[in-house]
Amino acid sequence: MLSYLHEYHAGNFADVHKHAAQVLALTMMQAKPSAIAGFDTHAGIARYDLDADRARKTAEADTGIRRVWRQRDRLSGADWQPVLGELSRLNEGSDHLRYYPGSPAWFHSLQRAQDSLTAFELHSGESSRLQQWARERRVSVLAEDGLSGLLRQLPPRAPRLLVLMDPSYELREDYRRVADTLASAWHKCRHGVFLIWYPQLTSDLHGRLTERLASSGLRKIWHSEVRLRQPPERGMTGSGVLVVNPPWGFGDRLDAIMQEVSAPEGLGIRHCQGWLVPE
Repeated sequence: MLSYLHEYHAGNFADVHKHAAQVLALTMMQAKPSAIAGFDTHAGIARYDLDADRARKTAEADTGIRRVWRQRDRLSGADWQPVLGELSRLNEGSDHLRYYPGSPAWFHSLQRAQDSLTAFELHSGESSRLQQWARERRVSVLAEDGLSGLLRQLPPRAPRLLVLMDPSYELREDYRRVADTLASAWHKCRHGVFLIWYPQLTSDLHGRLTERLASSGLRKIWHSEVRLRQPPERGMTGSGVLVVNPPWGFGDRLDAIMQEVSAPEGLGIRHCQGWLVPE
């Protein structure tokens, strides 16, 4: 049940989509000085070595973040700068992109003094590595199920909230659990910003998630999808991000980010977006 390790997939096109949305949402929220409580329900580890054996077995970063990195001097959008700046810092300015941040590290890279971060990771090996990384940082790591753990932590003391939910979806029930957890979390904190990532699969299992949320009673759900121009016959054909209560103008800025890397020599994707549920 806990066999999934993100090291095999770190830095792929879906990570670029997910983390671009995560960083954009956080930077837009930080336009205001009030504190933000960040929660990462499936944190994994904080740093991935793209040259390690597990990453090289699939080499998914080669057609993902490494293609973006090679185009970095041509990326004109200001919203790329927090991403490129952190990649440059982590790789000490090298032209070779070896290290890639996981979602808790993206949160931490932008963490202000008034902000907090709670990261959940149930996998024992992953949580141990995450705890080691967090030891000298203002990050709380909880080795437990992130969906049920999140609900116990809400509402936070901080006036604002940003949550990332991105399970592996190894189990079909994850689609239902994510939708139900989101609905419960929203009732606890209707002002919170919630980001939900999901894989688009040839099996169309992700349709269960979007259909459940569309009829859940939640409002203001933005829907962003990237689809591979040359999808595989099996497996993941695209990536989806749902954002509840997106900051004003979020959709236009996310689209600009993704369009800059959508060409075949980039990620080879098509980006489409719009309201899943309007206000």
